[in-house]
Amino acid sequence: MRNERGGLKWAFVGPTLLLLVAFNVFPLVWNVVLAFTNAQLVGGETRSVGVANFTRVFTDPQFAQAVRLTALFVFLAVALELVLGFSLALALKRDFKGKAVVMTTLLVPMMLSPAVMGLFWNLILNGNYGILNHTLGAFGLPEPQWLTEGPLKFASMLLIDVWMWTPFMTLIALAGLNSIPPSIYEAAEIDRASAWTVFRRITLPLCTPLLGLAVLLRTTDALKQFDLVMAITGPNDENTQTLSTLLYQVTFRDGKLGLGSAFACLVLVIVIAVATVFTRYMERLQRRPA
Repeated sequence: MRNERGGLKWAFVGPTLLLLVAFNVFPLVWNVVLAFTNAQLVGGETRSVGVANFTRVFTDPQFAQAVRLTALFVFLAVALELVLGFSLALALKRDFKGKAVVMTTLLVPMMLSPAVMGLFWNLILNGNYGILNHTLGAFGLPEPQWLTEGPLKFASMLLIDVWMWTPFMTLIALAGLNSIPPSIYEAAEIDRASAWTVFRRITLPLCTPLLGLAVLLRTTDALKQFDLVMAITGPNDENTQTLSTLLYQVTFRDGKLGLGSAFACLVLVIVIAVATVFTRYMERLQRRPA
């Protein structure tokens, strides 16, 4: 009887495991293997080169620049999205007329494709025929070249990402706020606690676990930023070149598959390291006595 039940379990689980191995485990292992070769995207004899690819990555100034730019982008984007999202959640916590319409409108950017949104904002921010510059010009204001001036390219990419993903933070923060029992606020009101004390001692600590989860998800996603860069400036612009776009450039423009695989391995290690450190910090924070 046990053998029959075990066989039935494997009959259900087996196809899923095979799909996971075929589409996740095998590509990852093969990528690691390619990272130690001189494989080319088209033609050429493939042979082992040891750790030469990783040595080239660590000595490449483009890689260092991409790491700095990606880190700055992740920090600014996630911080702004957290602050704006939590502020919006506090404003939307209470019921008011038209709340459903406001919530639906706020969530629309999050539901659309990042590549489509990048092209959409490309039309808005274009320095020659963009809607934004036409509006600024109508009021006699300066018309910056959002997509051609160095610092403004990065600012434009940051603006679009914040616009797209602030609703995600709002949604998670709102779930955290709604999970707080009203009796806690009633007890604080009886004790005549100030609004700042209630926020600092009740609202923020009880929302921290969900906010931490939202920050973790957004951080790991922002570290892989690719769609917006490709849609706005392309992969070759040093002002917006993230780790993912540098990986694309090395692999598909230069055709260096082995070197690109080494880049991919390092990007994966960075994402896993950041996620692990943040998860350990959140666990320690939860175990800390109130």
